[in-house]
Amino acid sequence: MAITTSELPDTASAVLAFARSRRAAADRAEAELLVAACEWADLHPPETVSDAAAFTVPGGGEHEEPVAGPGAPLVAEFCIPEFGAVLGLSTTAAKQLIGQALELRHRLPRLWRRVQAGDLPAWRARRVAETTIHAGLSPQAAAYVDAQLTPFAHRTTTTAVDRLVDAAIARYEPARAAETARLAADGRHVTIEDQQVSFAGTMRVTSELDLADALDFGAAITHGAETLQTLGSEESLDARRAAAVGELARTQLSLDLAASPPVEEVAQQPSRNQGTPPAPARQVVLHVHLTEGDPVARLEPGTLTTLDQVRHWCTRSHTQVVVKPVLDLHQPIECDGYQPSARLREQVILRDRTCVFPWCTRPARACDLDHIVPWETGGPTDTTNLAALCRRHHRLKTHSAWTYQRTGPAAYTWTSPHGHTYVRDDTGTEPG
Repeated sequence: MAITTSELPDTASAVLAFARSRRAAADRAEAELLVAACEWADLHPPETVSDAAAFTVPGGGEHEEPVAGPGAPLVAEFCIPEFGAVLGLSTTAAKQLIGQALELRHRLPRLWRRVQAGDLPAWRARRVAETTIHAGLSPQAAAYVDAQLTPFAHRTTTTAVDRLVDAAIARYEPARAAETARLAADGRHVTIEDQQVSFAGTMRVTSELDLADALDFGAAITHGAETLQTLGSEESLDARRAAAVGELARTQLSLDLAASPPVEEVAQQPSRNQGTPPAPARQVVLHVHLTEGDPVARLEPGTLTTLDQVRHWCTRSHTQVVVKPVLDLHQPIECDGYQPSARLREQVILRDRTCVFPWCTRPARACDLDHIVPWETGGPTDTTNLAALCRRHHRLKTHSAWTYQRTGPAAYTWTSPHGHTYVRDDTGTEPG
């Protein structure tokens, strides 16, 4: 039952006491959730993987899933989605939760005891467990981290945990530490965070470059920013420098860097100065969906941006715009064979947008198309019988007791092996 503002204590000290008691209750619940995660894993050891569901093709059926570090128990893969579904978690988040619980109970037992005693918040312990899992520490190194960290875990920072993990690797896995140091000696990289697109249509890029390369790059974008200003740009210096990076990239893509042809072929080719266009730039495809009268556009797989930003992209130089015919998502399409046509595939992708398993957000373009009623039992290859499922959940539906049916244009009702139901539509997932 929800508590309204009028039911809260009416003095400052009482409100603080109430908040503190609720925080303690939440910590207790989180500790108990870790116990439940371990119990669920114990009920689904690798021995429960059905031999009948296994295929000779790798990745075909259910398999043993390592969710924590070396020495922690493995679990049966298909138990993970069901545990996540009842908690409103994606399969990936459920795997992390179960893995962290097992890591704490089996490889970080001192931290586990503090959590269960109620004097260490579960979220702090889970953060340490995730770090040791990611590092793949040996059992000896994990025990070292556990012993050194436990007395101070309630006030230790993430940076301190990382340093302690590095120390554990150096102490117990010296060969690995030496190899890591060798690889880290050259930390150059260019990272484009293409999964984090802002509403304004920007994307973060970070890099670590060689000194000479960095200076040359800086000079190039400074020159580009000055050129844009000369051409009339009134944007800020930072904005012009950012725009110059894009112009630099497009100019580079338009260069013909293929191997030079033989001399006799060059003599027969027209000169660039005679108007021959440069080689076409490599395509970068954006799927943008617009609705008449709506100033907001949807950029697949789910990013929103403004109509003005889309217009800006389309009017830039070197931009080729392709407008595809409107595809009616409600008009039935049917194919004779097992494989859907390109038009049917596109229709299902546009309708479902993501994998249709509860709480999964993998883009539909990266998914398989599943026959809801199997093809082998007479299920048609058509609009009503196809749905987007990522490979993990496609296998889950095919080789486990999970079932689902289409209950609306883009709505699906799923039933788990233990009878829990979930409704997934274009607004998300909720328990049935």
